[in-house]
Amino acid sequence: MAAEAEQGFRPLDEASLIAYIKATPALASHLGGGLESITIREVGDGNLNFVYIVTSDSGAIVVKQALPYVRCVGDSWPMTRERAYFEASALREHGRLCPDHVPEVYHFDRAMSLIGMRYIEPPHIILRKGLIAGVEYPFLAEHMSDYMAKTLFFTSMIYTTTTEHKKGVAQYCANVEMCRLTEQVVFSDPYRVSKFNRWTSPHLDKDAEAVREDDALKLEAAELKSMFIERAQALIHGDLHTGSIMVTPDSTQVIDPEFAFYGPMGFDIGAFLGNLILAYFAQDGHADQANDRKAYKKWILKTIEESWNLFRKKFVELWNKHKEGNGEAYLSDIFNNSDLLSIAQKNYMTNIFHDSLGFGSAKMIRRIVGIAHVEDLESIKDANKRALCERAALNCAKTILKGRRQFENIEQVIVHIQSFDQE
Repeated sequence: MAAEAEQGFRPLDEASLIAYIKATPALASHLGGGLESITIREVGDGNLNFVYIVTSDSGAIVVKQALPYVRCVGDSWPMTRERAYFEASALREHGRLCPDHVPEVYHFDRAMSLIGMRYIEPPHIILRKGLIAGVEYPFLAEHMSDYMAKTLFFTSMIYTTTTEHKKGVAQYCANVEMCRLTEQVVFSDPYRVSKFNRWTSPHLDKDAEAVREDDALKLEAAELKSMFIERAQALIHGDLHTGSIMVTPDSTQVIDPEFAFYGPMGFDIGAFLGNLILAYFAQDGHADQANDRKAYKKWILKTIEESWNLFRKKFVELWNKHKEGNGEAYLSDIFNNSDLLSIAQKNYMTNIFHDSLGFGSAKMIRRIVGIAHVEDLESIKDANKRALCERAALNCAKTILKGRRQFENIEQVIVHIQSFDQE
């Protein structure tokens, strides 16, 4: 901690945060003249950071500070504070590309690992909590496909030059600790004995053991891990689950890209779709006599289907619109007829689709037998009922991961998901 202090870092509490805000015009200006009426509420329910909602009579902001360790574990698991730099950088870049769905950054203090940003006001809630409550979001697929298509296309070499792309890769490759954390908890720990793993025990003891003894599953997970490490395809969010999205029925805001780096597009798409699939399987655990959740499960499946199909459509539309641009992956004087370009696009999107299915499945598996679980399932109080939901999700994920290349479209995936229903 001495080294941290030498770098000008100090963890803020409510009192010191007020003083910091008053001394920082970029933050104080968004609270108007009512600095004497400031109230602060700590709302960080994630695994890594402190998050404060700061309100005054004249405005509100969010302040987020990264700690030098994993918050949900403690200082026994050190973690770089530099993740705050990459989060602020990704928020700004993704916000430039898709301003409708990313909050503005007002202030970033690298020494303090502190970000000040727009307060996403009520009635916005974390998407995961809305899914648990059974709330439908009619624009979710439209908005998330827009966000994913724009952020992934415009940071890929289909759009950018080699020089621009390599510059971006070089900037974000220093986010290595966050990448290594993902490598461990998503692609390694679930497939071996690890002190960090946990599951609903004793109900899923055999299921967790089966994951660790499934050689075919290990081979597929290793292939995905290799792709995650090696493929600098686009500037990805890196942790695009339903806890990183805030929603109302007509608004969608993506937050928390502290895992951002240049990686495979399918990791973002898969994270979003995989978490929706987890929400689907959790619904039976939240059903009661008043609401059997069957209609809501159909809505989730419809959202999964529309999210992929709209993403694919928008991504290809952007490609066609900018095919004569500076992108160096598919040069216009080589792909100089529509039939050839169409074949290239079909192959490209098929690969992203299969990558997304693989990464999404790996994310599902780790949320059931790894370190960090999801509230969708954890909030099911009846352990027997929870284990049934988790087993269905786990078995579904394992089969998709191993057989992902057999799926030709998202509609086939939907049918496959439904085959694991408990009914």
